[in-house]
Amino acid sequence: MATAYSTSTVAELGGSPKRSRRMAGILDTIAERREVSLAELAEQFGSSAATLRRDLTILADQGLIVRTHGGAKAAGSLAELPVALRDTRAQDAKRRIARAAAGSIPRERYAIALSGGTTTAGVARELVNHADLTIVTNSLSIASLAAPHPRLRVVMTGGILRPQSLELVGVLAEGTFSAINVGTAILGADGFSAEAGVTTHDETEARTNHAMVAKAQHTVVVADGSKIGKVALAQMTATENIGTLITDDSADPDELDRIRSAGVTVIIA
Repeated sequence: MATAYSTSTVAELGGSPKRSRRMAGILDTIAERREVSLAELAEQFGSSAATLRRDLTILADQGLIVRTHGGAKAAGSLAELPVALRDTRAQDAKRRIARAAAGSIPRERYAIALSGGTTTAGVARELVNHADLTIVTNSLSIASLAAPHPRLRVVMTGGILRPQSLELVGVLAEGTFSAINVGTAILGADGFSAEAGVTTHDETEARTNHAMVAKAQHTVVVADGSKIGKVALAQMTATENIGTLITDDSADPDELDRIRSAGVTVIIA
């Protein structure tokens, strides 16, 4: 399970793009090594000790790491990055994937479901010029992106808010998805492999997204190459339920072949 953190400092966690990338990199390094020194981080990131101390203080205050004498170590699982830091990763690939996904949606009256995530949020940004489109989502971020555009109709689920992902989950969210028929579900993922299917870090989020996929005529997974072949804690849906995967050329080609062999159309954006 990922460590929870307070939403009151999400903006502080993100900061400037450069700082966000550095902090995401710090979390990656600590997740890999379990413990690092300030000197090692300074050499890796080319930042001053004072700057890194401030970064580590913010991350420690949110329960994401534990400060040590002269460095930091992992606090539980670091598998799930805070939503404020996720958009710093694979930005170009995510934009290409989002454009490809949005381009596959018919421009006539249509209903789509969008799960939370930075790549699906990119799809929402690309859909703002569509007319008579209904977006069904449990993501506060996606609803906020779509709401200012009068030609988009937004249906928001109920549910319990997960601060890590800013998504509504649980029986209320599942009930909304189960009551609505959509043409296409666009599903973000923390992992997608032919054997394990589409997975995420939180089991409640997985159940909510499973309900979304179950009522869709067609399901599209949007995931950058780093997610392909990875397996997270909880399955959202099996590979056999996926119609299309849109990813980028950094994805493991052998795993893509296995996914194709399971009947999924693979698009490299």
